[in-house]
Amino acid sequence: MARIYEDLGIVIKRSKIAFFVMLALAILVVFFYWKLQVLDHEKYWKLAEANRLRQIYLAPPRGLIMDRQKVILADNVPSFKVSLIREMVNNYEATIDKLCSLLNLDREELKSRIDRYRSLPAFEPIIIKDNLKLDEVAVLEARKEEFPELRLEVEPRRNYPFHELAAHLLGYLQEVSLEEMKSNSDRIWHPGEMVGKAGVEKQYDEILIGKEGKLIETVDSLGRSRGEVERIEPQKGQDLMLSIDLDLQKKAEELLQGREGAIVALDPRTGECLAWASSPSYDPNLFINRFSPEEWFKIINDPGRPLENRVIRGLYSPGSIFKITMALAALDSRIITPETSFYCSGSINIYNNNFSCWFKPGHGRLDLAEAIKNSCNVYFYQLGYRMNIDTIAHYASLMGFGKKTGVDMPGEKEGLVPSNEWKKRTLGQKWYPGETISVAIGQGPLLVTPLQIAASTALVANRGKKILPTLVKLDSHQPSSENVGLPSETIEEVIEGMWRSVNDGGTGHGAYQPGFDVCGKTGSTQIISQETAEKLTQKGEEIKKTHSWFSGFAPRYNPQIVVTVLVEFGGMGGQTAAPMAGEIFKLYREKYVRQKSAEGN
Repeated sequence: MARIYEDLGIVIKRSKIAFFVMLALAILVVFFYWKLQVLDHEKYWKLAEANRLRQIYLAPPRGLIMDRQKVILADNVPSFKVSLIREMVNNYEATIDKLCSLLNLDREELKSRIDRYRSLPAFEPIIIKDNLKLDEVAVLEARKEEFPELRLEVEPRRNYPFHELAAHLLGYLQEVSLEEMKSNSDRIWHPGEMVGKAGVEKQYDEILIGKEGKLIETVDSLGRSRGEVERIEPQKGQDLMLSIDLDLQKKAEELLQGREGAIVALDPRTGECLAWASSPSYDPNLFINRFSPEEWFKIINDPGRPLENRVIRGLYSPGSIFKITMALAALDSRIITPETSFYCSGSINIYNNNFSCWFKPGHGRLDLAEAIKNSCNVYFYQLGYRMNIDTIAHYASLMGFGKKTGVDMPGEKEGLVPSNEWKKRTLGQKWYPGETISVAIGQGPLLVTPLQIAASTALVANRGKKILPTLVKLDSHQPSSENVGLPSETIEEVIEGMWRSVNDGGTGHGAYQPGFDVCGKTGSTQIISQETAEKLTQKGEEIKKTHSWFSGFAPRYNPQIVVTVLVEFGGMGGQTAAPMAGEIFKLYREKYVRQKSAEGN
């Protein structure tokens, strides 16, 4: 009997366990059913809809970029592209083989492109080839039933009608990278979308890019389109008008043809840049075609550095142009007066070292204006001997050196102004007075960009008011000027020397323009030693051991234009850079000054 009760207890216990297991399973089933019907309803409804509806991204046309006279520098042209929708692909290898044969594509490049976007949703179209030829379009259209996974579309394609002209100013577009797509949470990116990578295209990308549209269409079980349900047209990006004058830009680039260097011209009254040339240049249209790794490697390793925007990224010793800053510093510090004179015999011994003037016979006795006119090294060695490096650094900073100008262009470099603190921080050494002598004539560890030189020249032209250089004419851009605290009478004494340099037989005479009162200063930055240059000359090799500088403004009173020229390995500033600047002044005068005079008459 006891045995029977024991067995009965086991049965009851097992029945209870079975009951609770069944109850738990029932609860789970009810929960998942409820989750499916309520919580995940929208998710699975969208998936179901996606099986019969397809949403297509429509690229917006980028805004136009124009010069100050509304000449179009960047526009859009219609172009065919073909994309692959991965969720419609049944056999990747077979599809890749067919596409390579059909469109003459490299198999490894195509496979790599598709694999790059594996982590993105499979419904996102991946551009297989763009800028299709008409015969390729015809083939794809004829065989579209055979390739439901392909989508043929017309898209607005960026175009630069002047090719290399103003390339560093305009910049270029490149396909958005996978990293950018994942990192930028403020915007939804699509594979193949183009984004500004340099220049104005990058600086104003959010304004230029416009607003995307979308197309919703029905599809059959094979993914073939069966008609539109809804279309929202994309909105074109905002047009931009630059301050650049196309004629001045063409002239600047023509003057730099075959050379390495930069030319920048700006209006000192407003800060508007009128020309912005960097050489060698490149054709931004090339970037629209999606470089192969080999093509990209070739461009970035070009010894001429065509992608380098030398106007804001080229760092150079300013050479004798820095004598303007030295003169202002010495006058404002009361170390000299305009009448202070020094004798130049062709060299001078300071701290037991011999420092030479560029003019070996010597200039004789000169006051400040004559020293600027003739760019006498010995005069400015004397100033360097009487000033310490921190005083020079203070005035260099006032002139805008060692910091960005703030121009609306990405990638600007700050340059370098040496000081006691800088040398101790970077080299762990103290500054020696003998080093100041080299800085006094713009040599040593002093680095500037051509735009910084132009902005400092504008400060002199404005008698002490510093301007903010700008490239784009926007309502939000108001002319900005800040008085740096240098007396206008002090600056006028320096301008007298700059005027004589161009108009009275000085080193800047090559920039002379009759009736336009150009004021300027030349500079020649030594790149290799005199000893090395002499050795190369003895071997019969022609060598130019200096970079060539000129920076000036015109006219002397109520200035309208600043021009800065830098030619790498161009020789003496008076021989190369000054005449080039003269050509820019001449064109500006013919176009703006004489034209206004004629209209007035």
